Amino acid sequence: MSTRERIQAELETLEREDLEELFALILEFIESKRQAKPESIFAQLRQIQFEGPTDFSENHDLYITGEKRVQTDSD
Repeated sequence: MSTRERIQAELETLEREDLEELFALILEFIESKRQAKPESIFAQLRQIQFEGPTDFSENHDLYITGEKRVQTDSD
């Protein structure tokens, strides 16, 4: 007998009031499971904030190797 079948068999023995109470517990359980899920790596990556030159995405390799430098106000 599967877990689902065992649960359904037990449900058949409960009174209506008990079913209402059990349903509330099930909803609480489901909500706690949803909240407990860890954030995906992509959700975490979206939170990263970066400030850099406006052309950084196009020239990141040049900035990393030092071929291109960020111009500051004092330069």
